[in-house]
Amino acid sequence: MSDSLRGRRFHIRTFGCQMNENDSERIAGILAAAGAVPAAGEEDADIVILNTCAVRAKPVEKMASALGRLGRLKSGGRKVLIGVAGCVAQIEADALPARRPGVDFVAGPGAYPRLPKILARALDAPVVDTGRVPDWQEVPPSILARHSPVSAYVTIMEGCDNFCSYCIVPMARGREKSRPLVSIRAEVDGLIRAGAKEIQFLGQNVNSYRDPASGADFAALLTEMGRRPGPEWIRFVTSHPKDFGQPLIAAMASSPRICRQIHLPLQSGSSTVLARMNRGYTRAVYLDLVGRLRTRLPELCLSTDIIVGFPGETEAEFRETLSALEEIRFAAIFSFRYSPRPGTTAARMPDDVPLEIKRSRLIEAQALQKRLQTEFHRGLVGRTLRVLATGPAKKDPTAFSGRTEGGQIVNFRAGTDVTGSFLDVEITAAGPYSLRGQPV
Repeated sequence: MSDSLRGRRFHIRTFGCQMNENDSERIAGILAAAGAVPAAGEEDADIVILNTCAVRAKPVEKMASALGRLGRLKSGGRKVLIGVAGCVAQIEADALPARRPGVDFVAGPGAYPRLPKILARALDAPVVDTGRVPDWQEVPPSILARHSPVSAYVTIMEGCDNFCSYCIVPMARGREKSRPLVSIRAEVDGLIRAGAKEIQFLGQNVNSYRDPASGADFAALLTEMGRRPGPEWIRFVTSHPKDFGQPLIAAMASSPRICRQIHLPLQSGSSTVLARMNRGYTRAVYLDLVGRLRTRLPELCLSTDIIVGFPGETEAEFRETLSALEEIRFAAIFSFRYSPRPGTTAARMPDDVPLEIKRSRLIEAQALQKRLQTEFHRGLVGRTLRVLATGPAKKDPTAFSGRTEGGQIVNFRAGTDVTGSFLDVEITAAGPYSLRGQPV
């Protein structure tokens, strides 16, 4: 690796999903292994990297705003390298340096192992590298600069072959490729030695995982990880409903260490909208899956994604989404207005739902979910739940915060620093987005 990075200070700002957060840990580790050191912030950095998300228009707009602000760092003659990584880098690679003269380098997700060389070249001229290979590129897990000593991400696959009509992921991340099972085992073993209490397996569609050597699927991986010594909690994200079969349900039921919590994107409660989205299931199929999951896993907490205002969405179709929220009663949802993504099938459809209607539908869906979530949380008051303490509470540094097995945030007070510990907490109060409790 080049000595040009030795002692240089870097700062990474992350937009988007858990995969991007894990990628930022990987990027930081690669830079540190090349001799660079973390900076306190953008103003103190010699290298600033925006790790971007292209799934919706909003994070792309945030990236553009951040680049405008970063460009001013150079206005006083400061020598700072500014780079764009992640999904926007992959999709808009050639346009970025032209539209944003302050951008010194662009690195797609497949280029991260080459970052030291990219940065060395960027000292002389702008560099664009979005090359990727069809097979898995292993970065030694030992160099990852993990954000948390308590919870850890473990990426098991990347890319997607589903081609939902609205989704830009296949263009940004490429086709599906699975990580060798032997590498996953090695990373989990390292996390056990480091004292991690929780791991979360990551992939654009974890259900599609297949070990390149043995062909073992995700259900087999999950069953193995649930049986071998390891972190006390195991989670995974994201699952596609059409690929969630009985073997995976059985794998979840096989070990109490596999958290009874699933993120299962619904996207719409209308079968006709789901068909236009190319989701591969109907409302009835999704509801049947939820029924089978809750029969086998009675304590299961479900979260989901919802898109409102998809091309052609009628008022009746939107009402089907609201009725699905009422019927399923998710523990949490992530809801968004539809925004066309370049290169997708839906981008060629008429974006015919007016913005004001999209806004009003989103507000209505979120208001309904807030009510349902409040009712769910109030039902937890008086119960004692196991909580993994993750650190100080965001709004009250004198208190602690943690998460339940179902993913609910719990704030509580403790006499000593309990970060990284499991506690039994009696829930004493509930709001729509978090709980309060008292350790017992």
